[in-house]
Amino acid sequence: MTHQLGDGPIDPKLQDVMVALAKGVDEILNGDAKGADRKVGFVMLTFPYGPIDGRCNFISNGADRRDLVTLFKEMIARFEGQPHISGNA
Repeated sequence: MTHQLGDGPIDPKLQDVMVALAKGVDEILNGDAKGADRKVGFVMLTFPYGPIDGRCNFISNGADRRDLVTLFKEMIARFEGQPHISGNA
């Protein structure tokens, strides 16, 4: 099955590692809190070095993708030296 960029599942070679890392990071940041009781959200992106095929693996501790889109737009604007973009991320 062909996926568009960012639309496919985590690379099977990284699935278990990314899930374990995400659980560990969430526990370190939020203790036993789950769902809306969490105080800190995070996103982890992994990508291969070397030949570029557009693959980027993504995992979070439950962040809303719409908020992440705003977050990424704000980060890109800062990286490019542009004015602040308002949003909720």
